[in-house]
Amino acid sequence: MSRLPIKVIAFDADDTLWDCQGYFEEVEKHLYSLIRPYCEDPKQELFITESGNMEDLGYGCKAFTISILETAMRVAGNDLSITALSDLLKDCKRLLHLPATPLPGVESTLKVLRTRVDESQESGSKLYTLNSTLSTKLVCFTKGELQDQENKLKRSGLLKYFDDVEITSDKTQREFLALCEHQGIHPSQLLMIGNSLKSDIAPALAIGAWAIHIPFHVTWQLEHFEDIDHERLIKIEHFSEILDYI
Repeated sequence: MSRLPIKVIAFDADDTLWDCQGYFEEVEKHLYSLIRPYCEDPKQELFITESGNMEDLGYGCKAFTISILETAMRVAGNDLSITALSDLLKDCKRLLHLPATPLPGVESTLKVLRTRVDESQESGSKLYTLNSTLSTKLVCFTKGELQDQENKLKRSGLLKYFDDVEITSDKTQREFLALCEHQGIHPSQLLMIGNSLKSDIAPALAIGAWAIHIPFHVTWQLEHFEDIDHERLIKIEHFSEILDYI
């Protein structure tokens, strides 16, 4: 393996730094309880709605709320009361204030990484990751609605560990290449860390970057993706294991 300088380590946010999908699934269960008498597969009905809305609405709480209410009205029609829909809407709006509490090991790991790269920069010494020289830039790279993601990052208390934050509407090869351009690096100098094979890992590998995959215990159905094996991919189980490679 050639020695390539990793100049930016990018971290996904939702379900990598804090739990997000778990809160969304609670709202989904509320929807399913309302429409189950009117359809055979409530989960599939929501999937149909979200898939159809993705191109226009993208990701985030507002898009999710529209899809939840649209599914309820489409499937159950006039059988749902205003009170039932109002309660469902309240559940959706609470997602805008989910606690964004860092997952186990996240803050302690970021603190160590921040210290290591700062000390490396001050001393002029070199840290090593993936047989590569590590520079000193930590970036939060996440997709979703700008204000919602900014607020979650502030509530998490993790903002202080990052040199930069980039929030995008999607995470495909195009957005990853834009990230590299904004940071002034070649794709081979990027290490992406996240929970989603579809959004964090596959597009990063496709442009020539490195990746570390940390699975989360639940996965949004639109993020399901076949497993990946790749020479530039490392798979770990716990966030703190990042320190074994950096």
